[in-house]
Amino acid sequence: MKKWILAFLAAMALSGCGYNDFQRLDEQTKSAWSEVLNQYQRRADLVPNIVATVKGEAAFEQETLTKVIEARAKATSIQVTPETLNNPEAFKKFQAAQGDLGSALSRLMVVSEQYPNLKANQGFSDLRVQLEGTENRITVARNRYIQAVQEYNVLARSFPSNLTAMVFSYQPKPAFAVQNEAAISAPPVVDFNKK
Repeated sequence: MKKWILAFLAAMALSGCGYNDFQRLDEQTKSAWSEVLNQYQRRADLVPNIVATVKGEAAFEQETLTKVIEARAKATSIQVTPETLNNPEAFKKFQAAQGDLGSALSRLMVVSEQYPNLKANQGFSDLRVQLEGTENRITVARNRYIQAVQEYNVLARSFPSNLTAMVFSYQPKPAFAVQNEAAISAPPVVDFNKK
């Protein structure tokens, strides 16, 4: 009888160790990360079409186009593997490259407002709408990834599952960070005296 009680208690202890939860949440973070990559690739695929359309505007700023092209090349040159999720340095490098591409595209869209022919171009207008939709999809995918990582990291740090994390080397995963966190934390300056 004692053996059965000990076996029952051991089974209860093992079921509460979190091992299966780690497997489920690890897969969940990988899946969410894949969707982030999918949306980043969608954005990268739009860039050549946008650049080609913008080049048709003769007076357009070449420097802006060059920065977009260079940022896309940098962002797409970084090899991303599932191990990227467990390598904070590689993750940070990838994140910075994607941030640079997003900034370059934003600058392109702002500068394009100064060109009436470009604004009137239906192809460019369609691409702009696609880009805006893609940026929204990226935000949604990143939010899902952040939530998945949060759930995984809570499990990795909570008792008693943190013991399982130590035994099986389940390290907390890196979350997305805002590239210009210091800049966005400062309140905007409003000056009604500017003309």
